[in-house]
Amino acid sequence: MQKTTLTSEFKSQYLNALKQHVLILDGAMGTNLQLQGLTAAQFGGESLCGCNDCLVLTTPQAVEKVHRSFLDVGVDIIETNTFRANRIFLQEYGLQDRVIEINRSSAQLALRLAKEYSSPQQPRFVAGSIGPTGQLLSSSDPGLCHFSFDEISACFQEQALALISGGVDFLLIETSQDILEVKAAIIGAQQAFYQSGITLPLQVQVTLDTNGRMLLGTDISAVLAILEGMPIDIIGLNCSTGPEHMRESIRYLTEHTALPVSCSPNAGLPTSQDGQAIYPLQPQQFADEMARFVHELGINIAGGCCGTTPDHLRLLVQKAGNTPAPRRQVTPIPALASAMTAVHMHQQPAPFLIGERLNSQGSRQFKELLLKENWNAILDLALRQVENGAHALDLCTALTEKDNEADSMGKIVKLLSSSVDAPLVIDTTDPQVMEAALKNAPGRCLLNSIHLEGGRARADRIFALARQFNAAVICLTIDEKGSPIIELLTDNH
Repeated sequence: MQKTTLTSEFKSQYLNALKQHVLILDGAMGTNLQLQGLTAAQFGGESLCGCNDCLVLTTPQAVEKVHRSFLDVGVDIIETNTFRANRIFLQEYGLQDRVIEINRSSAQLALRLAKEYSSPQQPRFVAGSIGPTGQLLSSSDPGLCHFSFDEISACFQEQALALISGGVDFLLIETSQDILEVKAAIIGAQQAFYQSGITLPLQVQVTLDTNGRMLLGTDISAVLAILEGMPIDIIGLNCSTGPEHMRESIRYLTEHTALPVSCSPNAGLPTSQDGQAIYPLQPQQFADEMARFVHELGINIAGGCCGTTPDHLRLLVQKAGNTPAPRRQVTPIPALASAMTAVHMHQQPAPFLIGERLNSQGSRQFKELLLKENWNAILDLALRQVENGAHALDLCTALTEKDNEADSMGKIVKLLSSSVDAPLVIDTTDPQVMEAALKNAPGRCLLNSIHLEGGRARADRIFALARQFNAAVICLTIDEKGSPIIELLTDNH
């Protein structure tokens, strides 16, 4: 897939605004809709109760009321009421065939209000909200995900296309709990850009628990290693906890990425009282903490998630609105990543060690295990290599006895990714096998390898995959004739 060449006018407006000053994102849509005490009739019937996304069709004035409440206190950005408006989730309510209608209508509603409140001094922007599907794509348990990577990606593509057609200024992939699903969402968005001919900024926000990890264990170092090289414009965190549990993860981002950083916490860590979620952080406390994120840590976008009200955002606007854009000193970290954590490619002490016992071309033991499909023994073999000091694991599944190398690669990648805390080195020259691995690997992989022995076309395909999935690449110095390529570097190159 090539990147579209037609860039929307909104891309430059939103990103240029970020270069000038800190932007304030709105607060919670869901919890503020709940405060309105909506009836089943307002949702469109008992079967649709709780489906906030459908309110834009049945009771749009309720959604408009929330938007206006945040625009009135001065926020720069409002989010569309489309957090769960994807085909997979809406199918639970029988609304899967109204994905385009719901997303487009919600975008048009938010855009109308943003234009009403905009001025030359303060343009207002609309974020197209894209939440998770509810599937855990990274899990090796088939009961937790009933869809393939391509199906999940197509689901996000459909939603993104509808939001683009509705006129949003940028896409916001948010509250993400599964890093592989995030990859699928990013690729789905890119496909939507290509299909529509319009490229919008892409902002990605993951959700971490109180221990600083996503639902399946991914920490912030892995999040950055996996996502930073993908075609995104802003990276950040939202939901799950209050700002106090996000501080160190936000610090890691602002210290190690040149991308703009966003943060939208809950109004504190929720507790349950009489079956209802209670958010303890009062507006003054919330605004003070978020202002410190802006002035001390250098975030570019500040907002609120569950439990945050217009009062929370009013004080945040007063304390941090229109703050000049931060100028951060950044230390990039070249790294691969497992599904859990990042592994620095520059090891101290050197070298970076790659375990090679999961190679069907070099290990008779692994080949026999692969032929027998002895997954438990394969997992034990992988774990022993990590225990013995391997920083990453080379994986080759080529077998002369079988033709389904891509299928075997995908299965073992998913198995290892969910159980072994080491990045994977995908050892094949077949782009189809590489793609199968990358669609099943939550982490940041290393592709082994690429060369020019087979000509330029194969190399171009592999490099395209590497860019699409943010994989690192081992390049072999062999040309079409099989001769080593020697390049002399001078100070002038």
